[in-house]
Amino acid sequence: MAQLHRRTVLKGVAGATLVLPLLEAMGKEVAEKNPRRFCALYTANGMSLPQKKHAVGEWSWFPTKKGKDFSFGKSTKPLAPFRKQLSFLGGLHHPNGTKADPHICSDMWLTGAELHNPNRRKFNSVGLDQVVAQHTKQHCRQPSLVLSIDAGVGFLSRTGTISYNTEGKPIPAENNPRRVFDRLFRTDQATMTSQRKRLKKRITLVNAVLESAKSLNRKLGQSDRQKMDQYLTSLNELESRLIASEKWINIPIKKQNYGHLNLSASSEGEPREYYRNMFDLIALAFDADVTRSVAFMLNREDGMGISDTFPLKLGLKRTHHSLSHAYDKNGQIEFAKYDRFLSEQLAYFFKRLNQHKDANGSVLDNSIVLFGSGASTTHNPTNLPTMVAGGANMGLKHGTYWHKDKTQLSNVYLSILHSLGIKQQSFADSTGVLRNSIFSV
Repeated sequence: MAQLHRRTVLKGVAGATLVLPLLEAMGKEVAEKNPRRFCALYTANGMSLPQKKHAVGEWSWFPTKKGKDFSFGKSTKPLAPFRKQLSFLGGLHHPNGTKADPHICSDMWLTGAELHNPNRRKFNSVGLDQVVAQHTKQHCRQPSLVLSIDAGVGFLSRTGTISYNTEGKPIPAENNPRRVFDRLFRTDQATMTSQRKRLKKRITLVNAVLESAKSLNRKLGQSDRQKMDQYLTSLNELESRLIASEKWINIPIKKQNYGHLNLSASSEGEPREYYRNMFDLIALAFDADVTRSVAFMLNREDGMGISDTFPLKLGLKRTHHSLSHAYDKNGQIEFAKYDRFLSEQLAYFFKRLNQHKDANGSVLDNSIVLFGSGASTTHNPTNLPTMVAGGANMGLKHGTYWHKDKTQLSNVYLSILHSLGIKQQSFADSTGVLRNSIFSV
């Protein structure tokens, strides 16, 4: 019997379309092939790495012992149940990060770009998540999902997104659970038509403005030109998402239970509830194969945005940015307690990814989750706190604290791409894949 294609569909009465489930007739190789997904999670201001003089090393985000015999510290203890599915990586940095203003670490976290170079031709370079999106977009409804705590793009050194497209332009992020849900799972014809009409009006208006203001545009200041460029980028991203979704209009989404979601959750409300609803949406999107590339900015740098107040809402005594500058013992312990809160949310996310099942293993087994920051302590762009989870079905070997001083973070990114089956020769300023590490590539 000839093998059937994975996306074989049946055309029924009135043109109805039904997706066939994975069948033996499709062949064992196809039936057992799982999606390969990537999720980048960023937290600003570094992690708590208490000074030795305070003798509270048990609160350090990095384990105190390297190798497979490492122990989780108090701030990462909630992640202990996932020991065999995650690893800590130490000694990492972006060479360009040590040359640049330390406040722009979030801008370059996923790109490694030369943002210190005033003569650069582009604002930034392409982010890791968007490289993944370019190679996976043909398999799913949405090329990528870009999220952040405050939405939008922010501005240089105070960015509101960690995602940059192939032209190096910031991709506007979304932060509203209800809008994220509608974008991911409301794919009926009426919704698509309505969105298309609204977008067409906006594009027509912008084109008219640009056409009649060519001479004026030359006189606009840098800030105004940047705002216009960002707005156009936003429209282009929205249009590309709609085009991608419309191609799937007759293919139903996997049936899932949305009963646990609270789409009214807000970043202005209880932090735990907000983060968990956003993580639930990512997990559902991965499970339904709506997208295979996600970037989520959990916090913003330098006291910007609503997330700076989260520690106060949790009963701590200082804001997030203030805690990152704490040199006293109590302050550094409080900073670590906020790290512990984030670890609890990651543990929730990993649990959800494990609960969703693919043909071979869990969604976490078929996803690589990158968690980290663009600084270690007080805007220090070296020894970047980094954790990688998942990817068991892509050859990742976990349960260790790997550390090698002055290792380029872009080498980790190249290793992630190769593990995802994207065989690029390089990424940013990489010098090769990470050898003798958690990666088998």
